[in-house]
Amino acid sequence: MKKEVIYDLYSIGAIKFGNFTLISGMVSPIYINLRIMVSYPEILEKVADLISEELNDLDFDLIAGIPYTALPITSIISVKRKIPMVYARKEVKDYGTKKKIEGIFKKGDVCVVVDDLITKGDSKFETAEPFESEGLIVKDFVVLVDREQGGSDLLKKRGYNLHSIIPITELLDTLRDNKNISEEDYSKAKKFIEANKVA
Repeated sequence: MKKEVIYDLYSIGAIKFGNFTLISGMVSPIYINLRIMVSYPEILEKVADLISEELNDLDFDLIAGIPYTALPITSIISVKRKIPMVYARKEVKDYGTKKKIEGIFKKGDVCVVVDDLITKGDSKFETAEPFESEGLIVKDFVVLVDREQGGSDLLKKRGYNLHSIIPITELLDTLRDNKNISEEDYSKAKKFIEANKVA
């Protein structure tokens, strides 16, 4: 099913090749925008099923989706597998309950965090913080795509485990082998990933 999901994501324009300015200011020859999956329920369900399979070997009480891309994925998993879900608010309201985390949980619950992709990994610490500050235990992150730029190693150094479904090298190999992309696009993307790995 992984190859099928890669072809699907490419076909809907969630994976693009060209020149794209990233939030860091760097210009990348590959851009991955998984937010558009919400408009393709069949693809969204396939992605949720892939991530759900990855959860089988993990020990946890709750799953958490990261706004915004991972929320619909995690919602599908929660409903299909009857796993309680929580999520961290992007903005904490200054009225009402002023909660950081929405959902029902207790201190000491183990929470698996689901996200769409990982690059260098530093943003994942900010992701874990609101859960941990409320007494939840975060040990595992599950992501659909790993850009393989050092995220796994950085998380490991801080005591977290990364479980990635599709390493970007596998994604590139699959698209090249299926002749979806040219050898030139493949080579540019591989060089960019390699050149921007965190040591």
